[in-house]
Amino acid sequence: LIAMGFEETGGPFVETEFWNFDALFQAQDHPARAVHDSFQVRGTSPSIDASEELMWRVKQAHENGGGTGSRGWGYSWDINIARQPLLRTQMTVTSVKYLATHMEPPVKAFSLSKVFRPDVIDARHMIEFSQLDGIIGNEGINVRHLLGILKEFGHQLGFDDIKFKPSYFPFTEPSIEAYVKHPKLGWIECLGSGLFRPEVLAPLGIKFPVIAWGIGIDRLAMIRLGVNDIRDLHTSSLETLRQWRWW
Repeated sequence: LIAMGFEETGGPFVETEFWNFDALFQAQDHPARAVHDSFQVRGTSPSIDASEELMWRVKQAHENGGGTGSRGWGYSWDINIARQPLLRTQMTVTSVKYLATHMEPPVKAFSLSKVFRPDVIDARHMIEFSQLDGIIGNEGINVRHLLGILKEFGHQLGFDDIKFKPSYFPFTEPSIEAYVKHPKLGWIECLGSGLFRPEVLAPLGIKFPVIAWGIGIDRLAMIRLGVNDIRDLHTSSLETLRQWRWW
């Protein structure tokens, strides 16, 4: 990605709900914000680190669409909920923060690090995993560019069996999921993507289209390493690591 002209960005593990959810147009009563879908953090009170004007525009987007043509979510947005700390649930939080300070096209950025979600641990799911988030923003960017980039990216990593399906995310429209084929587990969902909604971009002052994607690197690693259980990626067995020879 760096060779393709992308800038790498990052951020802290502990974020506010404002950046992790509100700035991404997820309603404060959305199921993904329930305690069982995110790790709440005690003993810290991080700053929202956003201007009063930006917070007001996000509030307006939630309540009435903020002049985007949307009706918003139609509820009273609460700054106290937005201040609450949690372990970030996706790397998209770093992308939206990047956009808040890069308002002129073209924009090409990515981030790669750990995210955390309460989940039932099994062969395909863990409570922490690595996610690569990427964005491209410029005049004329559309979904065809997104599909082409994702397909080429998958092929460069050696994944020939890739398919796309329509999906839903509160912050993108249209929304698309991509699947790669594991020889034993079958089709595995490895990324979510789409075109950022106006309710996300307008409060940030972005006036050009932005495509975005979040890739679950661990699931791709399972296929490349021939691993059938995602828990094996956390192994401390030196014998296993030597057999993989992945360094």
